[in-house]
Amino acid sequence: MLRKISLIFIMFAAVAACGAEKTTKYIAPALQNPDSWSMVIVPDTQTYIQKDVNHGILHLMFSWITANREKLNIRQVLFTGDLVNNNDRAYPMPGHIELFGSEQWQAFSDLMKLLDGKVPYILATGNHDYDYSRRNDHDNTFLSRYFPINRNPLTRQQLRGCYPDKKRETSLDNAYYEFTAPAPDKRKFLVISLRFAPKDAHLAWAKKIVDDPQYADHFVILLTHYYLFRDGSLKENEKGINGNYGKNIYEQLVKPSKNIRLVVSGHCAQPDVWECGVQFNMSKNAAGKSVAQMMFNTQAIGGGYAGSGGDGWLRLLEFMPDGKTIRARTFSPLFAISPSTRFLAWKTGSDNDFTFTLE
Repeated sequence: MLRKISLIFIMFAAVAACGAEKTTKYIAPALQNPDSWSMVIVPDTQTYIQKDVNHGILHLMFSWITANREKLNIRQVLFTGDLVNNNDRAYPMPGHIELFGSEQWQAFSDLMKLLDGKVPYILATGNHDYDYSRRNDHDNTFLSRYFPINRNPLTRQQLRGCYPDKKRETSLDNAYYEFTAPAPDKRKFLVISLRFAPKDAHLAWAKKIVDDPQYADHFVILLTHYYLFRDGSLKENEKGINGNYGKNIYEQLVKPSKNIRLVVSGHCAQPDVWECGVQFNMSKNAAGKSVAQMMFNTQAIGGGYAGSGGDGWLRLLEFMPDGKTIRARTFSPLFAISPSTRFLAWKTGSDNDFTFTLE
């Protein structure tokens, strides 16, 4: 436990020692409108999980979510994938990847107990969540071993179905969920979570669900690991990958669907280059409706891929009571915990604090 906590205090001491000037007054997270509700996006967690010393930061992030679930009216938490760094890694890399694959899954599972029964959460799977030794197939994941469908009762209440695959154990790497926003919003939401590089069959399955008349009036969110590239463009397919990236997902599923309004993804990053992991753009679907496309992945911030794991950053989405306006903000409970670093807790600028409208 001391190792986990030590990194946090070392970081605080380093910031204070640098004599960094406080440029903004810290304001604790709060809803802009008291009738709003929130959704939290957790970026790729693999670099928090790969080293034991970083687990304390993820613990802090999850504890902050549960502690603020009433204040911010948090009704959903989305994970962008790469939950672990290696699904089945058989050996560690001292100083970089310290845990075996099964140890990584166990550590992530233990930390997620902080959210179980407190808030519903939906997990996407990334390329690192599949077999390390078979990167081009990406078929075997230990997700269902650690996250059976009934693990979190709040998530189970929202689960409506999983992709039918007779060759595999029932798994949440392709699944869909339904929930209703609190009053006064009261919109019906459908979240479809698709695995890394979903195959044509997965996209066709998702399209059938989206087109089902019972979901015609739903606000549909697509959660998948690799969609936008680090420059904000739709990622093209690559040779050797048996599946689809952003452009194909858009052409086969997002564009022809009338009610997919938000796409959330992760995956891309570059060591300590913020904009390479945070992108946002808007497009139109076949019905002429706006679709917001958001990538949020901070795993390489805070020392690169062998650093802190991402400095504790979360993306907070506030759904306004007008039923069309969403405010996105970027917040770090890690920096917010100490008066010495609270002035760093909010990431500012148009890429990190912005509002968009979906009519």
